Amino acid sequence: MIVGGPRPPPGAPLIAGRELAESPRITSMDADTGRGQPTGGAPLSDIGGPDATVRATARALAKVDSAVALVLVEGILDEIALRAVATARGRDLDAERIVIVPIGGAHAIGRFLTSLGPLATRVRLAGLCDLREAELFRRAVAAHVGSDLTGTDMERLGFHVCDRDLEDELIRALGPEEVQALFDAEGDLGLFRQFQSQPAWRGRQIEAQIYRFLRSSGSRNLRYTRLLAEAAVRQGRPPRPLDALLTAV
Repeated sequence: MIVGGPRPPPGAPLIAGRELAESPRITSMDADTGRGQPTGGAPLSDIGGPDATVRATARALAKVDSAVALVLVEGILDEIALRAVATARGRDLDAERIVIVPIGGAHAIGRFLTSLGPLATRVRLAGLCDLREAELFRRAVAAHVGSDLTGTDMERLGFHVCDRDLEDELIRALGPEEVQALFDAEGDLGLFRQFQSQPAWRGRQIEAQIYRFLRSSGSRNLRYTRLLAEAAVRQGRPPRPLDALLTAV
């Protein structure tokens, strides 16, 4: 799932980001409230800029030489969710030298794997993508390993698929009642009720209403990606693909 900023242009050498100086550990800022949230990844206040995906990729690539595992994801929301689940499970991915790399969209997966060169044989590779992008990931990884792969093969290698997409997985893992309780705790339940009363959404399934409410605001989606992931782990219901991926690495 991608948010903020364009994809790198076709043919751009993604691995060139390794030449950039590693950014210091940053405390992220809540995109709606400005409250600091330590994530170990990109600051949420920095995500919405025009080159957000490129910057996030460069930050990750600056760490790959010392990595023991690279987790390739479509965009920054995936990184936020994975880090939130890992942290809620008591893991420090930075200390474990597990680097999450937002590659700027599923279409970049083949070029990215090629750009890794010999490094790809020295680190564990894993990944996460949406259902509609699963075939792109499967073909690229199959070409990388030199053999055809089934969905089961992909999971065995550490590549997992969100059933529909990340937001859908988070909503389903937590359940609509718990999501609404979280809206209430965050002071957003009134806004959600207003959204539900709009003619286009009145009477629709609650899951569809929540999904659209989250995606109707980029800053809201960023904030709740982390909050929903953390809440799902607290409830003992982390989204299956995220949980399985982190178990694999």
